[in-house]
Amino acid sequence: MLRNGLYIIATPIGNLQDISARAVETLRNADIIACEDSRVSKKLFSLLGISINKKFISYEDHSEEQKAQMIIDLINQGNSVALISDAGSPLISDPGYKLVNLCRKQNIYVTSIPGACAVITALQLSGLPTNRFMFAGFIPNKEKARSDLFEELKNINATLVFYETAPRLLKTLLTAAKIFGEREVAVSRELTKMYEETVCGNFTDVINHFNQNEPRGEFVLTIAYQQEKQASAIDIKEILRKRLAKTSLKTAVKEISAEYKLAKNDVYSLALELKNEQLS
Repeated sequence: MLRNGLYIIATPIGNLQDISARAVETLRNADIIACEDSRVSKKLFSLLGISINKKFISYEDHSEEQKAQMIIDLINQGNSVALISDAGSPLISDPGYKLVNLCRKQNIYVTSIPGACAVITALQLSGLPTNRFMFAGFIPNKEKARSDLFEELKNINATLVFYETAPRLLKTLLTAAKIFGEREVAVSRELTKMYEETVCGNFTDVINHFNQNEPRGEFVLTIAYQQEKQASAIDIKEILRKRLAKTSLKTAVKEISAEYKLAKNDVYSLALELKNEQLS
């Protein structure tokens, strides 16, 4: 018997065995299942040996606001509600956060039963830095919107993770290559399934691969962040010399400190040294 409340439950993204025993038990005992597509959810229940003789209600983007209070009302009537997506962890590029937010405001019990998530799986397989990352969701299908998004994110000091579809993958990679340059990138597809694949390299390598191999399946695109520019003291001195010929000492120090992530006092001292050399 479950406590009345909201249970956020991750379902498999491919391999059926990736669902936890706790998730199966909770789905078996939940009074109501809130899902994207009841046909998909009922198929999953059948595969897991869970009875479909319970109430399934649709919870998707266009009905999220209207359905949220209805679900809370059902919980207040003594029901346990399991929130699931068609695959993976709910709320990750799926509706649900408004419902959770409303539950919190109305003191409704909420818990999460974690499991498979394509974002984390792809990040683990990418070989790219994982200490700091940003999930940016689905990439827009219009070229300008796609370019604008990449321009907005290109200077973020974190590994970037996106979802993309097979028909748009090559267009997205070509646009990304223009904006991000030759950074390291990984493209993962069909995660946890039989034909799972992760292609790594720079954008040229990955584009060449998918030009020769037609993109198929569900994709996660992972892009490394821009490594900070490194420069020796001699390099900085030369850069300062050229910059001082074009602009003021104050402006040169400010620009170079920001560009090369250096302490302003150190750059200022070096700039004064150059000025004194010119005067002597």
